[in-house]
Amino acid sequence: MVDTIAPGVSRLALDRPGVRNAVDLATVRGLIEAVTCLEDPVAVLTSTTAGMFCSGADLSVPDPERAAVSDLLYELYERMVSSPVVIISAVDGPAIGGGAQLLLASDIRVATPSMWARFAGPGHGLAVGTWGLPSLVGRGRALDAMLTMRSIPASEALASGLVDRLVPGEDLMSTATELAAGIVGLERAAAVRVKRLVVEGDSLRYRLVAERRANGGWAGAVPPTPLSPGSTNVDV
Repeated sequence: MVDTIAPGVSRLALDRPGVRNAVDLATVRGLIEAVTCLEDPVAVLTSTTAGMFCSGADLSVPDPERAAVSDLLYELYERMVSSPVVIISAVDGPAIGGGAQLLLASDIRVATPSMWARFAGPGHGLAVGTWGLPSLVGRGRALDAMLTMRSIPASEALASGLVDRLVPGEDLMSTATELAAGIVGLERAAAVRVKRLVVEGDSLRYRLVAERRANGGWAGAVPPTPLSPGSTNVDV
């Protein structure tokens, strides 16, 4: 869902609550189109449903589609970091696999205490998050998160730099909107230049391309580990 929530501020809201906002082919294509077509200086990436950000790739789809989703997500991340639009993620609930990488591709991350993240790539035969996590949390923390695939609670995410602000659930969107409005008030060329120089300094596009190529032969055939008993939608 795409709409305007304040002057100069767009909202991109994931809206698949039945599968905890798991990403299928239509969703990733829609996100790519939405990010590409953004005209406002700032956008807030969030969910239409409280307590639910993104559970990663939709595991109910056939393996070939899931492999295509995994690859296209890298195009989405590259467009996010390359866009002149400042993208703020407003996160409530789990951000897993591809959902966790949406945090990395965002420029600023605001979360609630119920947020948690997990980078579960190796469990699916993938290297996930190597392009962006070390620059946020450091090499040791990044390797720990990616190789153990453990859940990272909101308090640790804030302390390590994975998220930038932690606010009560009822204040999530108002905080993100207020932050966005302040950025809208800046000279746009300067804000664009700040983002571009930071992204270039961290070599994010180069790292994205490297991780995408390294995962390019994946066919989606590695048996997934369920998020919880009975779950069919988790991460990639």
